Amino acid sequence: MPNIKLNYLYCDAANYKQHGSVVLANPNNIAADLVADIIKRNLIDGEYFDADKWGVPALFFDDKNEEDHDWHEFEGVEITEEPPYSNVAIENLLDKILLD
Repeated sequence: MPNIKLNYLYCDAANYKQHGSVVLANPNNIAADLVADIIKRNLIDGEYFDADKWGVPALFFDDKNEEDHDWHEFEGVEITEEPPYSNVAIENLLDKILLD
């Protein structure tokens, strides 16, 4: 069954970047472009989100300082055959996004 991979990054105050992704189960075969559209309509300033609020792993560097922020940058979503990182389905993420 195809899953959804959420690709995102963290960029600290010094412009160092850390890329990451999380694979979410997609038991109802929701189209990647629909997921991307919902996410894009709910981003902070059209680009950012709070990983903690969305329940995805944060990509902070170990030496986070007071100038660094908490926002992560959305890069995109894609269909993948990779296994999900947990039993969390894409619908759970979309619910959090829409309720935020």
